[in-house]
Amino acid sequence: MTAQEALKTYFGYDSFRPGQNTVVSALLSGRDALAIMPTGAGKSLCYQIPALLLPGLTLVISPLISLMQDQVKGLSAAGIPAAYINSALTENQIAKALQLAAQGSYKIVYVAPERLESPAFQAFAALADISMLTVDEAHCISQWGQDFRPSYLRILDFIDTLPKRPIVSAFTATATREVKDDIAETLRLQDPEIVITGFDRPNLYYRVEPTRRKDAFVADYVRSHPGESGIIYCATRKNVDAVREILQDEGIAAARYHAGMTNEERRQSQNDFIYDTAPVIVATNAFGMGIDKSNVRYVIHYNMPQSMENYYQEAGRAGRDGLPSQCILLFSPQDIMINRFLLEHKEVDDLDDEAAELLRERDNQRLQAMANYCQTTGCLRNYILRYFGEEPAAPCGSCGNCDRVYAETDMTAQAKWMINCVAETHGRYGKGVVLNTLRGANMARLRELGAMDYRSYGKLKDCTREELNCLLAQLLEDGYLIQTDDQYAVLRMGNITPLKQGAQVLVKLPPKVEPAEAAPQRHKASKAAQKGKGGLTGDGAALFEQLRALRMQLAQAEKLPPYLVFGDKTLVDMCAKAPRRLEDMKEIYGMGERKYAKYGQKFFAEIEAYRQDHPTADLGPQL
Repeated sequence: MTAQEALKTYFGYDSFRPGQNTVVSALLSGRDALAIMPTGAGKSLCYQIPALLLPGLTLVISPLISLMQDQVKGLSAAGIPAAYINSALTENQIAKALQLAAQGSYKIVYVAPERLESPAFQAFAALADISMLTVDEAHCISQWGQDFRPSYLRILDFIDTLPKRPIVSAFTATATREVKDDIAETLRLQDPEIVITGFDRPNLYYRVEPTRRKDAFVADYVRSHPGESGIIYCATRKNVDAVREILQDEGIAAARYHAGMTNEERRQSQNDFIYDTAPVIVATNAFGMGIDKSNVRYVIHYNMPQSMENYYQEAGRAGRDGLPSQCILLFSPQDIMINRFLLEHKEVDDLDDEAAELLRERDNQRLQAMANYCQTTGCLRNYILRYFGEEPAAPCGSCGNCDRVYAETDMTAQAKWMINCVAETHGRYGKGVVLNTLRGANMARLRELGAMDYRSYGKLKDCTREELNCLLAQLLEDGYLIQTDDQYAVLRMGNITPLKQGAQVLVKLPPKVEPAEAAPQRHKASKAAQKGKGGLTGDGAALFEQLRALRMQLAQAEKLPPYLVFGDKTLVDMCAKAPRRLEDMKEIYGMGERKYAKYGQKFFAEIEAYRQDHPTADLGPQL
């Protein structure tokens, strides 16, 4: 069987996505590989197909129990023998799984990095025919990464103990250039095929909402998107509990997830979300890694995350099926202070003093980049792409900032006073002191620092705080000012030569909102909902709902998450094509042979029943 045949037979896809075939071909030829691909780009297929075709067993090192369980369920549904070994199993269950793996019953076994040190597992590995070792969430091995896990370093020792070095493959969705190089070096990849497919996900709509009325925003948004699955991330357990209570008071079935809950409570919440019992979940960032739910239509961040890596990963849990989805970040300046506090109290017990200090420095750099994202008036998608090392040619035209009406204003004169104020501080103070000085605030802190004697004191008193924030963001972007990356983030002089030579400072300012307009906006349905799921309208959208109900019925009977029966994209394709012959169901996106045999007849019968009930229905392509 070829890779292309395996893709169609097991997964029901006619062609590989960008980058997949390159990785698969490299692994099948015996080369190591490192793939950096965004969430939803199909990283798992890149090692699952070679695992099927290589002669022995593939071990997948994975950090979370939920990820392993999710992947094994999906593989089993596709007819691929797989297992996981982690602390969720009893010792007897682990022994049985290892025995079956040694006998060749599985092609893929998922294992936590901590398990690699187990004598029983090492004894198994010494005798097993391990063709490939795959490192999932590979950024966890890099100390440059935002989620470094010392346990991942054990992978190197484990590989050294094997009688024969297997092919090594590594996958991640979030890696800057530094992290990419560190992964390849730390894992000692040999002549690896390195594939970076790009970080853009066109189906995601990014948006930042500066607001202090976050509760009202969330309640209104969720209420306006009934039936859609969504994740709401909060920085603290207290916020999780409060937001979830607000949603429940609105009659919305919402689960919650944070470290203050018992293991059983977290497991139940996760299952309620995955099985669509509760379509919305409110959670800290402890939730989501390894959750393969494909039909999440929106991710709302109630608080600003600590890094662009975290934001990209968490927001990226929306729209894994490629359908239009929203990523909304609710921002208030207090978020920066909350995150600074959390970083100051971050545990670094596993690191020596030098490594811990380096980690703190990088954490502060990442936090500043995240704060700049929240305050930019430029294209949000392009900001993300540039952060990860790409150079987009033009604004995307489809994000919250590109769609927002800004007035481009010449603020050259004001810019010179802001730069003058920073010069008068001699680079010793941060944004708060500078802006309050410019606005002429009557504060004890300014009197203490002598800022009231500056020439710049009160010179921009007619500017609003928002206008000064926009001006400062532009000066930082243009390089006229520099904000340090340390804990205190002071402002210092940059290169002001262009300004001396007559350059203008043009700033995009949002339109002024009258008090009457400041109430929480009523949210229109998302683009996906406006057009019907995946662009379906009329009869197609109505049939989609019937197929979704059938999917739920089958999933409940089999105790499976609905998206493991079929993803939304498969249901959309059924509605768009509306096959008139059973065998044509084989051409539906995601319809592998196992799923065709198991579900094809049932979904075809549902399509036929809809046609019988609606004789004039406009379904499928015109013949």
